[in-house]
Amino acid sequence: MLRKHLIDLSNRAFHRNIVTFSDFLNMNELHILHTTPKEVLRTRYTAFGGYDLSERQMIAFLPDALYYTSSDESRLLKKGALPFGYEYPMQAVAVRPLNPKFAEELSHRDYLGSLMNLGVERSKFGDIIVMDAKAILFLCEEIADYVLSSLTRIRHTPVQCEREEIQDISYAPSFTELKGTVPSVRLDTVMSVAFPVSRSKLTAYIAAGKVFVNGKLITSNGYRLEEGNLISVRGLGRISYEGILSETKKGRYYISVRKYI
Repeated sequence: MLRKHLIDLSNRAFHRNIVTFSDFLNMNELHILHTTPKEVLRTRYTAFGGYDLSERQMIAFLPDALYYTSSDESRLLKKGALPFGYEYPMQAVAVRPLNPKFAEELSHRDYLGSLMNLGVERSKFGDIIVMDAKAILFLCEEIADYVLSSLTRIRHTPVQCEREEIQDISYAPSFTELKGTVPSVRLDTVMSVAFPVSRSKLTAYIAAGKVFVNGKLITSNGYRLEEGNLISVRGLGRISYEGILSETKKGRYYISVRKYI
């Protein structure tokens, strides 16, 4: 059903020469898009989730008439820019405690639960960034006003909401750099440097369809990684493979990975 819907959005963009948009897609749904045969998609597409390294992303389908007449194609890769004044139909909302002194320590799950309790469908909002003094919500613009007026409390903490310009949001997730020696740069061996679980458990995660590389589902533990690949593992977190630092005399590789916190 999702693949049919995405094909319909692409066809609409192609026939009407307009940009069409999806709601926010999770990683499984993004994989469905990425594995849809190119011949059935009439247009190109780009993805954007409000900031770099976002997991949940909105898709823009671009008809050739707009894609090829853009004066600078590289704009399409920068901060969600689209040609001819088109913008992704999303808004960012900052949520802050009314009284920080008496506020609880709120987690990602707390913000997620409060949005779901408002009756908001999960596809209508993207990632939730939790910072020290606030959280940033990325919302489909159609629900932004509702959230702004209705989200007044997270758990027992009264909160206030206000819009923020997406282009003004500067966020880079914290990470720790980890290094280790591996026999190869296969997916399972690189994961073993970052996650303190047995190789058999890591293989089970891969076989169960819980591992994504650059948003694409990978089910082979022998998948060979390239420098800069982003690996997301459901239940464990995200890492970035930074590359080979050196090679030992025995032919093993000393590698570096970033584990996002």
